[in-house]
Amino acid sequence: MTTTPHAQPTPASRNPARRRRRLLVALTTLLALLVGYTAWTNLRPVHLTASIDIEATPEDVWHVLTDLPAYGQWNPFITSAKVTSATGRLEEGAHLRIVLHDRTGDTTFTPRVLAANPGRELRWLGKIGPGWIADGEHRFTIEKTTPGHVRLTQSERFTGVAVPFAQSTLHADTLPQFHALNKALALRAEALTP
Repeated sequence: MTTTPHAQPTPASRNPARRRRRLLVALTTLLALLVGYTAWTNLRPVHLTASIDIEATPEDVWHVLTDLPAYGQWNPFITSAKVTSATGRLEEGAHLRIVLHDRTGDTTFTPRVLAANPGRELRWLGKIGPGWIADGEHRFTIEKTTPGHVRLTQSERFTGVAVPFAQSTLHADTLPQFHALNKALALRAEALTP
């Protein structure tokens, strides 16, 4: 009669508590790495900035910038924008629905307005996912430089775990659209100035 040798239990299988501790250490290490990477990406944002000088008043530039229903007529980058909040007003706390266009196609975002200061600043925050994947804080500032002239600066601060992987695309595809929007807005605002 032939007998089959029984497999000898390994040290780890003989001690389930030891296995659980190793698994817990591995999971804790993985979580610490993910938290560290997330913090690092938020401490090292990607910035895009484009400015243009416009022969117009701050009020004229503000009028063009905040006339959201007209975006489809002149805006090559933000081809559609509307307030989706119950008040229907472009104000701090309002929610927007924005369609962005670049060479890769259209993307829809639903940002929340952080600031709407007439003639000075419009700023919103858009998020992809729960907020740590990719956030973009988009800002338009209007600065009076001389009588009848302003400088419009459009900028965005990108943070989140996906941002480092998209950095070259942001510079190659999104930044040119900032410049295109600025030029189109300048032409429209200057047409309003008598």
